[in-house]
Amino acid sequence: MADNSVKEKKDKKTSFWQGVKQEWRKIMWADRKTLVKQTILVLLVSIVLGALIAVIDNAALYLINLII
Repeated sequence: MADNSVKEKKDKKTSFWQGVKQEWRKIMWADRKTLVKQTILVLLVSIVLGALIAVIDNAALYLINLII
Protein backbone atom coordinates (compact mmCIF):
# COMPACT_ATOMS: atom_id res chain seq x y z
CA MET A 1 0.00 0.00 0.00
CA ALA A 2 2.79 2.43 0.80
CA ASP A 3 4.20 1.98 -2.70
CA ASN A 4 0.86 2.93 -4.27
CA SER A 5 0.58 6.18 -2.28
CA VAL A 6 4.14 7.18 -3.20
CA LYS A 7 3.39 6.44 -6.86
CA GLU A 8 0.13 8.42 -6.70
CA LYS A 9 1.95 11.42 -5.23
CA LYS A 10 4.58 11.20 -7.95
CA ASP A 11 1.87 10.96 -10.63
CA LYS A 12 0.08 14.00 -9.17
CA LYS A 13 3.31 16.02 -9.22
CA THR A 14 4.05 14.95 -12.78
CA SER A 15 0.55 15.73 -14.01
CA PHE A 16 0.66 19.11 -12.23
CA TRP A 17 3.88 20.12 -13.97
CA GLN A 18 2.57 18.82 -17.30
CA GLY A 19 -0.50 21.02 -16.80
CA VAL A 20 1.70 24.00 -15.99
CA LYS A 21 3.73 23.35 -19.13
CA GLN A 22 0.58 23.15 -21.28
CA GLU A 23 -0.83 26.37 -19.83
CA TRP A 24 2.51 28.13 -20.34
CA ARG A 25 2.35 27.27 -24.05
CA LYS A 26 -1.11 28.91 -24.31
CA ILE A 27 0.19 32.34 -23.25
CA MET A 28 -0.04 34.97 -25.98
CA TRP A 29 2.97 37.23 -25.47
CA ALA A 30 2.68 40.86 -26.58
CA ASP A 31 4.86 42.07 -29.41
CA ARG A 32 7.53 44.70 -28.81
CA LYS A 33 5.46 47.63 -30.17
CA THR A 34 2.49 46.87 -27.90
CA LEU A 35 4.77 46.34 -24.92
CA VAL A 36 6.46 49.73 -25.43
CA LYS A 37 3.09 51.50 -25.82
CA GLN A 38 1.68 49.92 -22.66
CA THR A 39 4.85 50.64 -20.68
CA ILE A 40 4.76 54.32 -21.68
CA LEU A 41 1.07 54.52 -20.80
CA VAL A 42 1.65 52.99 -17.36
CA LEU A 43 4.49 55.43 -16.68
CA LEU A 44 2.42 58.44 -17.77
CA VAL A 45 -0.60 57.42 -15.70
CA SER A 46 1.66 56.84 -12.68
CA ILE A 47 3.24 60.29 -13.06
CA VAL A 48 -0.15 62.01 -13.47
CA LEU A 49 -1.64 60.23 -10.47
CA GLY A 50 1.46 60.98 -8.40
CA ALA A 51 1.20 64.68 -9.29
CA LEU A 52 -2.54 64.69 -8.49
CA ILE A 53 -1.94 63.09 -5.10
CA ALA A 54 0.84 65.61 -4.39
CA VAL A 55 -1.46 68.54 -5.23
CA ILE A 56 -4.27 67.18 -3.05
CA ASP A 57 -1.81 66.52 -0.21
CA ASN A 58 -0.38 70.04 -0.38
CA ALA A 59 -3.87 71.59 -0.54
CA ALA A 60 -4.96 69.58 2.51
CA LEU A 61 -1.80 70.59 4.38
CA TYR A 62 -2.40 74.24 3.48
CA LEU A 63 -6.00 74.06 4.71
CA ILE A 64 -4.96 72.39 7.94
CA ASN A 65 -2.33 75.08 8.55
CA LEU A 66 -4.98 77.76 7.96
CA ILE A 67 -7.22 76.19 10.58
CA ILE A 68 -4.42 75.83 13.10
